[in-house]
Amino acid sequence: MRVVILMLVISLATSAKIKSQSPQKLQAELQKTNYGRALLHLVELHSMAGGSVQELLDAIEELVNDLEDGLELLDFNFQRRTNEHNSLLVQLNQQIQSALIDVSRSDDVIENLLIPRKEQLELRIAALEEYQEQNRQKVDEENLTREQEHEAYEAQVQELNDATASVDDALTLLSTLNNPSLAQVKKFQNSLKKIESSIKPRSKMAPFLKALITLASNQNFSDQGVLSQIVNTLNEFRNAIVDSVNDLSLQEVQDQEAFEARIQQLDAEYAEFQRQINALNVDLTATLEKIDQVTLFRDQRAADQASYEQQLQLENDLYADEVQIYNDTKNEFQREQAISQQALQLVSSVDFTNIQV
Repeated sequence: MRVVILMLVISLATSAKIKSQSPQKLQAELQKTNYGRALLHLVELHSMAGGSVQELLDAIEELVNDLEDGLELLDFNFQRRTNEHNSLLVQLNQQIQSALIDVSRSDDVIENLLIPRKEQLELRIAALEEYQEQNRQKVDEENLTREQEHEAYEAQVQELNDATASVDDALTLLSTLNNPSLAQVKKFQNSLKKIESSIKPRSKMAPFLKALITLASNQNFSDQGVLSQIVNTLNEFRNAIVDSVNDLSLQEVQDQEAFEARIQQLDAEYAEFQRQINALNVDLTATLEKIDQVTLFRDQRAADQASYEQQLQLENDLYADEVQIYNDTKNEFQREQAISQQALQLVSSVDFTNIQV
């Protein structure tokens, strides 16, 4: 019986709202719908079967209580779902904001710290590599200069050695002169010209040679005094040549030592540049790895943000559907309550024997 009445009451939920009316008017209203006629038919059958009115009233009252309990449970469950929804919204919004902050901070670190540092390191490395290139150019220049200086030194020494040999020839010739013939004098003068040709005009030995040639010109070599002067001059000339060779050799040693010291200095500078480049490359590698790490973290947090936003949208859509279901269900409960109250009123006020469908 309780199930039948519940079905009838639910069916009446879609009917027009009935205001407080007289039994005749209420019966007339119920006759207008199939659900109303079904209710009247049930009441008629109950009356014909001699059923207790109180039993019908108790069943309807129990139905009313069940509807109230169901509405309370509906409200309780909806409130709990609303609380869960609001909590989830707070959680998702916090996660979205956290992801946004991480993305923003990562972009700031990359753009304002890591990228400028990377560019700075690359510029410093490029500058040091340019210094190294300039350093090697200086080494090449120093090598070329030293090679040219050494060649000049060897040429000068060779020239002086040739002059020494010529002087020795002249001294040997003079030692054999005793009432020299014209041919011997001519040979001696040729030796002097050979010495002259081997000495550069700007050489410091040129004055000695000039004095010797002047002295030897048109001289009577039979005069021992003249011979002695020429021999002395030649010896002084030879000593000057030897001193020049010694000076050149000493200068060559000093130039070679200076060259080696300069090359050592340039090599040390090059090694220092390379040490700095190696250190900067380590720093650059670490910076590039950091950029990759921060970029990966940023991309992950951006993906997290998109996922949270999607979850938020899905939750809002789901909750909106649940709100609609809740409102529809609550309205249905409320209509059922109203119909149940109307049914209770009808059963309480109508003489079943007068009801006909």
